[in-house]
Amino acid sequence: MRLRARWCVCAALCVVAHAAWGDAALPGEGAPLFFISKSENRNQVAYAVRLDAECRPMGEVPVYAYWRMLERSPTAVEPLLAIEEGAYGIRHQEVVDFGESGGVVRLSLRALPDREILVRSSRRASACVAEASTRIARIPARLFNIHARIAWPLGVESLAIVGWAESDRRIVRETLRP
Repeated sequence: MRLRARWCVCAALCVVAHAAWGDAALPGEGAPLFFISKSENRNQVAYAVRLDAECRPMGEVPVYAYWRMLERSPTAVEPLLAIEEGAYGIRHQEVVDFGESGGVVRLSLRALPDREILVRSSRRASACVAEASTRIARIPARLFNIHARIAWPLGVESLAIVGWAESDRRIVRETLRP
């Protein structure tokens, strides 16, 4: 029962963190998508998509990852190091739809090569918005967090993939173990 209570607290914190981070961007900026948190500290790997003035994906590789160094400050960011690409990098991405206002990017992460993630961007009022969706526990869902429970001294004990069900916005979760 204590594990369930911890999970509820963790899910609530993820929702609050994502809401505070926001998911809208001004045209020409990167729009946040989801993040990877880990059990060893508060730093996160954030994923965002570069959008043009019409909220369409920019370039052939518009989705990118970077560190949010929350241990240092709420606004500190750093690029991923080459050595970190294997764990947190993007394996493949392809712009599959490019409309008048918005588009779709299909991608997979190196850590989860068989899990397709679709990034959809569009305009809402004067801002660009984007969201990442995938299947979580076989349910179509909007992805907002992947939490890595780190095994000591090296490795990953488990990955918890968390999002909102597209059908009814309830929180859905799936745990993967290597």
